[in-house]
Amino acid sequence: MYQPHRAPRVESVPIRTLRYQTRVWPAERPDGKAPPLVLLHGWMDVGASWQFVVDAFDAPFAAARTIIAPDWRGFGGTRPPTRCDHYVFADYLADLDQLLDHYAGDRPVDLVGHSMGGNVAMAYAGARPARIRRLVNLEGFGLPATQPAQAPARYAQWMEQLRQYERGEMDLKTYASADDVAARLRKTNPRISADKAAWLARQWAAQQPDGRWAIQGDAAHKIVNPQLYRVDEALALHAAITAPLLSVHAAGDSASGWWQGRYSLAEYHERLRHVPDARSAEVQDAGHMLHHDQPQAVARLIEDFVLA
Repeated sequence: MYQPHRAPRVESVPIRTLRYQTRVWPAERPDGKAPPLVLLHGWMDVGASWQFVVDAFDAPFAAARTIIAPDWRGFGGTRPPTRCDHYVFADYLADLDQLLDHYAGDRPVDLVGHSMGGNVAMAYAGARPARIRRLVNLEGFGLPATQPAQAPARYAQWMEQLRQYERGEMDLKTYASADDVAARLRKTNPRISADKAAWLARQWAAQQPDGRWAIQGDAAHKIVNPQLYRVDEALALHAAITAPLLSVHAAGDSASGWWQGRYSLAEYHERLRHVPDARSAEVQDAGHMLHHDQPQAVARLIEDFVLA
């Protein structure tokens, strides 16, 4: 099994109505200049997912700064105090805002997000531009454009899925063992090595009282957002970003595969033209989970960008 090289400290931070579980790798030799590095995970993932990248950072880079990786609300160790039947995207921005209050105060941070976390990072950097020094978006492509005429069907779909959730029809699958969870991870992402999958399975899932292993993600996250994705609002947030942006995508072009012609990597890059200072990079031999597939390459891209 994979053995982490840099052990985090796991903290529980009061954020709004929640206790936010956060992994913190403290600076070993702080130089007083390096800003905190905040790592935001994606949908149905956990903060521990960043361990491979943290381990791949050069020693001087990691030693000089505090690195922070929270579990988003409804994932990992951050669970609502009472049962919740849906999640709202804007809550991630408010949670992040108060997490930065706790860990950085008034100091700008370097912010990295993967997938859903990348979308949160982009929106937050537009809403709170002064709080972000450097911004890295790993495969956070946004969503296909929608039209107002889709609203009635979307609200109806949301209400029906709430009923399905109550009936248990959206419950996540459980597994007989952690090894079965690891096998699932490797089936979803064949590029992840067996040792990394075995370690991550024990972070991504937890053993239940009945002995089975359950993914540490609330099934309510599967319920569709009742509000349509509005590209004009996303572009207004993009235009308000003042931090330099590095957008990183995998050579596997997961965007086109997901959306089957409804949205493309080229369209995403066209949207990035609204960000005042943006550049792109590609990671070879990687899919959507590029921070698992090529952690050394991702670590170098982050280091070179934030140190420039």
